[in-house]
Amino acid sequence: MTPEQAQQALVQDSTNAGARPITAILVDLGVSEGALVGTLAAAAGIEFVDLTDVQIDPAAVTMVPEPMCRRLGCLPITFDGTTLVVAISDPTNVLAKDDLRAVTRSEISIVLATASDIDAAINRFHRMDESFDSLTGEIGGGELIDTVEDISSGTELIDEAPVVKLVNLLITQAVNDRASDIHIEPQERDVRVRFRIDGVLHEVMRSPKTIQSGLVSRLKIMAELDIAERRVSQSGRISVKVGGRAVDLRVETLPTVWGEKIVMRIVDKTSGLINLDDLGFSDYNRDRFLWGVHLPYGAIIVSGPTGSGKSTTLYAALGVLNDTERNIITVEDPVEQRIAGLNQVQVHTKAGLNFATVLRSILRADPDVVMVGEMRDTETARIGIEAALTGHLVLSTIHTNGAPSVLTRLVDMGVEPFLVASALDCVVGQRLARRLCNKCKEAYVPTPEALREAGWVGVDDQVELPTLYAPVGCAACAKTGYTGRVAVHEIMKVSEEIERMVSERAGSAEDIKRVAVAEGMYTLRQDGLQKAAVGITSLEEVMRVTV
Repeated sequence: MTPEQAQQALVQDSTNAGARPITAILVDLGVSEGALVGTLAAAAGIEFVDLTDVQIDPAAVTMVPEPMCRRLGCLPITFDGTTLVVAISDPTNVLAKDDLRAVTRSEISIVLATASDIDAAINRFHRMDESFDSLTGEIGGGELIDTVEDISSGTELIDEAPVVKLVNLLITQAVNDRASDIHIEPQERDVRVRFRIDGVLHEVMRSPKTIQSGLVSRLKIMAELDIAERRVSQSGRISVKVGGRAVDLRVETLPTVWGEKIVMRIVDKTSGLINLDDLGFSDYNRDRFLWGVHLPYGAIIVSGPTGSGKSTTLYAALGVLNDTERNIITVEDPVEQRIAGLNQVQVHTKAGLNFATVLRSILRADPDVVMVGEMRDTETARIGIEAALTGHLVLSTIHTNGAPSVLTRLVDMGVEPFLVASALDCVVGQRLARRLCNKCKEAYVPTPEALREAGWVGVDDQVELPTLYAPVGCAACAKTGYTGRVAVHEIMKVSEEIERMVSERAGSAEDIKRVAVAEGMYTLRQDGLQKAAVGITSLEEVMRVTV
């Protein structure tokens, strides 16, 4: 703080008669809010906390009404049964502690936090309060609907405005927050809602147990599921529009001890076809991948866990191949993006239309390129591999831990080793790492020990250690330090040596990996470290998503 800033703050404080805290005035004048509050905390002998690094207990938040939190500039963060810990931005507000004690009837322990952090946390935890209040008051009169008969005969109740409003609010907020999944999880005394954003789950609210049945039943009705059946899992689909955007939600129910958990995968149907250059391929890996895409026949398989962007990579490859000279047919479950020029087939298991039956029909429809959404079973895998050997380019996905594991996985599924070895030309292993926020990432020099642990090559030979970047957190990235994701790849060409190993069952996935690395494949970890070296992601994030 400069003397001029201090003088201006004193003048403004005397003229506004205490209408605004002097701390807020100083921040407006350019003083660092974090440094200011940290200094005040040290002077007052009060602990300073960074709310972006603190695990806030949603149950504690509900103990103080939102208007009071905003009026006092505070937020409860933890409660141990007797003492409520409250973060407050103005340590000079001596009456706040008494007001909080009177409302909560608990002992109050004060910690200091910045006003901006408290305001952001209040917005995050209280944004759905109005809907909760109306829902709790109007649905079931505060009593839990807990029988199949009540639910089955209560369609009108489930369709009441408060439940509809809450469901719409959940979906809208998830889409606006760039969430890929919504998790609705019944607990013993409440219902927890979490969004998966950039691959990491974030708790967004806790709702009263009384709304559980109405909320779950409303979603099951929207997904055309049996609301009376709560003993087995069910799968469905919801199509909605959010802000003019067509969005599909793949709905899965799962019976748990406290009720039915619902997971909804969000698929934005209006998002355009992503370009291959936007996937995060390094120049080296991009050239290797395009080599496989431009082959006249053979199989390209993308592997990775659920939600690792496998389908997006295949769509980008189809974008390269999509022209009037090729007949491209896809079989998907579900069709995530509708693309002009492609013949896309939706799997319909109940009607007997599964991957294998559709694939047989496709091969009689004169295709040049076939995309199989996923090789889930032996029959689908065998038909796809045989198609790759009979003049078709086949693209598909499979769930394995890495590219070398794909070959052994197909053999384990029952496909003959010589077919696997002959058909596969290019195998891609993929993960998604969170992308560092460009507005707040911070440069630092890592220790040699951290680099060795991450597998950085040549640490002991380097005279100067590399400069990497760490997440910090700002308003642009919701204090996470990350915004968006980038793909990390390993791309393996199936060479003659690897073909021989697979045909003769002469090695494990690790043996194949060693040969592939010797022949020029960068592993997932190596590709991730290259992206960390240029500031795209962090070292910790690379270690989180790769092995």
